[in-house]
Amino acid sequence: MSKKNITAIVLAGGKSSRMGSDKALLLYKNKTFLEHVVCAIKPLVDEVIIVSNNKDHQLDDCTTIPDLILNSGPIAGIYSGLKHSKTENNLVLSCDIPLVKTSILEIVIKNNDSDKEVIQLMNEQNRMPLIALYKKRLAPYFLSQLNKGQRRLMDVIRNLKTKEVFVKKEENAFLLNINTKNEFKTLKDGIIN
Repeated sequence: MSKKNITAIVLAGGKSSRMGSDKALLLYKNKTFLEHVVCAIKPLVDEVIIVSNNKDHQLDDCTTIPDLILNSGPIAGIYSGLKHSKTENNLVLSCDIPLVKTSILEIVIKNNDSDKEVIQLMNEQNRMPLIALYKKRLAPYFLSQLNKGQRRLMDVIRNLKTKEVFVKKEENAFLLNINTKNEFKTLKDGIIN
């Protein structure tokens, strides 16, 4: 798939309540979490959209857009990104996976399937809907779910045509979400990496 046919949507508008500070702006190896994620995805896409209401989340060569529906979690972030995107294929990532590698994201893209609406990574324990390819045509569906008060992304995806792409055990470390101060300390101490 050509870069011209894919957009990255990076969700950076979360409340970071478990971390106690803005996860997107946490520094790891002289870059913010947001910068790590954007660096990993940039070689694969034509445009990077950052969904956030925080002006500190703006990065060069990226488009920053606000959440169209406030305080509604990742469903609203994905909806906002899909609505703004100009491509049918959209790689959605959360900003709290600073170890993510381009090669792993490439696996998602290579497994694209026009009959499927969501292509997501999966390991032995979890599906990863925030490291996944979403079709732009899902925007109205996401809006309808938000209008019904739905806030759980897994429940929204359950009704869609999905494809799971299994990651190798040795790649799990690169897909870790860093959500708490303790996890961040473990990351900085080099225990994870």
